[in-house]
Order: sequence, then structure tokens, then C-alpha cells
Amino acid sequence: MTKKFNDPILKTLLDTDAYKFHMQQAIFYYYPNITVSAEFICRGNDKLGSYKQDLIKQIKMMQALYLSDEEYLYMSSFSFFKRKYLNWLKNFRYNIDQVIIKDQNGYLYIHISGLWKEVILWEVPILALISELVHRTRSPNINSKIAIDYLNKKLINFYTITEDLDLSLLKLIDFGTRRRFSYDVHFNIIKTLKNKIPYLVGSSNYHIARILGIPPIGTQAHEWFQAHQQISSVLSQSQRLALQVWLNQYKHELSIALTDSINMDAFLKDFGIKFATDYQGMRHDSGNPIKWGEKAIDHYKSLGINPLKKTLLFSDNLDFKKIVSLYLYFRKKINVVFGIGTKLTCDIPKIKPLNIVIKLIECNGKPVAKLSDSPGKTIGLDKKFVYKL
Repeated sequence: MTKKFNDPILKTLLDTDAYKFHMQQAIFYYYPNITVSAEFICRGNDKLGSYKQDLIKQIKMMQALYLSDEEYLYMSSFSFFKRKYLNWLKNFRYNIDQVIIKDQNGYLYIHISGLWKEVILWEVPILALISELVHRTRSPNINSKIAIDYLNKKLINFYTITEDLDLSLLKLIDFGTRRRFSYDVHFNIIKTLKNKIPYLVGSSNYHIARILGIPPIGTQAHEWFQAHQQISSVLSQSQRLALQVWLNQYKHELSIALTDSINMDAFLKDFGIKFATDYQGMRHDSGNPIKWGEKAIDHYKSLGINPLKKTLLFSDNLDFKKIVSLYLYFRKKINVVFGIGTKLTCDIPKIKPLNIVIKLIECNGKPVAKLSDSPGKTIGLDKKFVYKL
């Protein structure tokens, strides 16, 4: 292992995306014995197999992570977390036997399998580890100061192009954990944003939210809907089941629904008057954001729901320029929030972010898939199942 990676990169169980805990709690109560498998996908051509040993050693160090007493009290302060779940989480430890890592002709292979309620916590930290191992190795001279200096230049440009605009309704969320340059860059970027702009309303990272005293924000991910493809006895009812179980767990809290697990049109067919009323809004993660947003607004109107009482959360490859454009387009039509990730926490001159994901491929030993509104984001290893879906 290279000397600079002798110490653990991940220092706390909470250094992950908020929706992992939200989904984990729902799984804990509704699907404690469901098993899943997930695999690593590099959408670029990066040969990352050489990082196998460093990654394995970092993952072994994750066995020491646990929910501290102080963190337990923090999580207990949120009304949607239940005591029984938090007590179980306090005893949770990462099981490295669930993870297989190989170097396959220079390409990194990762397969994760086991109980869904345990496997669910692997994805984000593994991606964050890979990203940090790669970037700190390739660009050892990059540090937080360089990242902050570039952020400040972007903020100057942001204020220049928005000087005469009404930004009173603008809301930004940090969505940058999984493909960040490093934890240090991530933390200092969000700390700087908190101190410099009034538009940051939260972070999807529970640890950073806790340390900086900002709200943690997150709902559910694609895997929630994917797993239900094999949990539901009828495939065509799987999204409705996923939406209903989420409401059963959280009522009207955490109620922004992700729409592109089986594309927006299929989602809207399932998102009838009850769900459209009970859910606070929808999240965009693929496809043309303007077309998607107009479909969402038209759908609410067709159901007799005032769009100005609902929220659209945009989270697909955003930067400040795209955010301003979408904000101006939609601000008088519907409430909007923007989750900005890689273009925030890995946006540094001459640094190319990794295009990496870990996605569910099986639930209970049977295939699952994601049919995105962007063809390049569609995932499914079993072609017959993808066709059936």
C-alpha cells in the first residue's frame, strides 16, 4: 500500500449519502431478509485495476467504523428515525466478506452481495474511496486551497451573471460525496459555500451536515425501485409498491420521488392522484431537464394539483450555469431545488472526475434493471429481463 494511504480515508459511518440511511431504515422494517447483489461500473475507459490493493486495505479499515454515542444522539434528533433501527445501526459493522474485488486485465471489478439492509451501505463509501485513491495518486499536488480558489472564481462569475436577477427562491444542496476529489476538498468546499452564499440549504452527507450545522437532505435512490422489481409479485406494479411502502415508512417526510428508474413516462402512469398528493415532489436525474419538468408540471395540472405547491429537485450533472438557467425557467411555474455534486466537489482545473457507479443487478437472486431517461445510464445485465421490464 502506498505510504500516503496507510491511514483510513473514511473516519465515520456517517460520511455517506443521507438516503442510504433512509432506505436502510425502510429495508430494516419491511425487508430484513431480502438479499441483493451490486456491481461496480466505470462508464469511462479508466483502467483502475491497479488500485485494487489500496482499495482492499481501505475497505478492511472500514470494519472499525461505527455510530458513536454523539452521532447516535444526532441521528435521534430527527423525527423520522426510529429507535429500534438506530439501536441496530449502533451495532452495525461492515462485513468485508460481502465484497469481492479483482483486477481484470487492468479494469477494476467489484461485486457486492448479501442482505440488502447491510449491502446498502457499501456503495457510496467505496465510490468515494476509489475517487480519492485515484485523484490523490494522479494529482498529488492538488489540495483544498486550490479547489477553494477555483470555487471562488466560479462564485465571482455566478454573482456577475446573476447580478440583476431575483435569486430569493434559489436553493442548493450538496450532492457531492461519491465522486469527490477527496474528503478534505469536499468538506472545505461545502464549508466555504455555507459561509459565502445564502442559497445552500443542506448536504446529502450526514457527517458534513452534522459538523457544519446544516440540514441533511435525501430521499431514495434507484436501488429502492429496482429491488421492488423482484419484491413485487407483479412487475408492472413494482413502482407503485415502492412508492407506497416509502409512504408507509415516512408519511409526508422525505417525500421527493425519484422518477427515472423505469423512465419518466412509465413513472407518471404510476404516480396517480394519491401519490402526487402525498409526495412533496419529484427528482430529476436523467434526460432533458426542461422536457422532464414540463411533463411533471402538466401531470400535476392534469390531476388538479397546483404545481406551486409542489417541488422539483434537479440533480443531473449540474453546474452553476445550468442551475441559473433552470431556476429562471421554472421559478414561477413550480418550486425548484438543485442538488449539485461532481461539478462542486471534483471541479478543479486539469482534474477529470471519474464516471463511476455501483448499481443493483439482482434482488433475491433474480435480475433487476434501471431504464433511464438517458440511454447511457440504462443498466441491466439480463437482456431478457430488460425487455420484459
